[in-house]
Amino acid sequence: MPWRDIALTALAPAIWGSTYIVTTELLPPGRPFTAALLRTLPAGLLLVLWCRQMPARGGWGRLLLLSALNIGVFQALLFVAAYRLPGGVAAVVGAVGPLVVMGLAWGVEGLRPPALALGAGVLAVAGMAAMLLSPAAGWDGWGIAAALAGTGCMAAGTFWSRRWQPGLPVLAFTGWQLLLGGLMLAPVAWWADPPLHAVTAAQAAGYAYLSLAGALVAYALWFRGIARLPSVAVASLGLLSPLTAVVLGWALLGQALGGLSLAGMWTVLGCVLAVQWAMAARRPVAGR
Repeated sequence: MPWRDIALTALAPAIWGSTYIVTTELLPPGRPFTAALLRTLPAGLLLVLWCRQMPARGGWGRLLLLSALNIGVFQALLFVAAYRLPGGVAAVVGAVGPLVVMGLAWGVEGLRPPALALGAGVLAVAGMAAMLLSPAAGWDGWGIAAALAGTGCMAAGTFWSRRWQPGLPVLAFTGWQLLLGGLMLAPVAWWADPPLHAVTAAQAAGYAYLSLAGALVAYALWFRGIARLPSVAVASLGLLSPLTAVVLGWALLGQALGGLSLAGMWTVLGCVLAVQWAMAARRPVAGR
């Protein structure tokens, strides 16, 4: 069981779990595409300039598609959902991501998911709902659509990133996706969002954190994990993102964490571990 790879990969969604609190507490309101742009483009430029490695000539098409799925389209939809939905609703919608990856692995590669992994994925959605939803949860139609589409993009990007290995080191692969995805976001942010006039020190710190920690570091760890672990195992680790968001809301904002929420949290954690065990148990079989 590659627990070191699992632990390092798990750091990525744990970092992403802080996105909600940073967005609501530090960033200016009503600028989802600007937030997505400033999160991705600076980090991509830094990594590309640092690595100085070009993709192969025949790999640009796949790289552009992965950049759209993992970065450009996904980040835009992520921040739209974050601005329009309560964190609980968005997290429950996003919890179906591992199930989408299992479906892709089954449909494209013919790899039927282990019963334990499939059952854990379904139970994780229920655990997430118990942990985060409330009777007063808002169901904004556009927000739900953005969350569902974003979940599909991230799941597809996770699956195809493993199949389409570009022959680049992890940092270069990460940098090019962030750069290309950021360039896709630039015209959308310019057209759709109000301009940023005076940025406060707190807002600048929020944007810097989202770019350096939330994009550069987190995506490098994520793509490293995709290259080393089964895509279903990686996708299940994404459930740690809303768990982190709940813990940060409780610790920093004094948000309530009752008995049902605690039960849901432990259920989700158990499901993540169950998926890791199930996918690790089938790796030797797949290797033969």
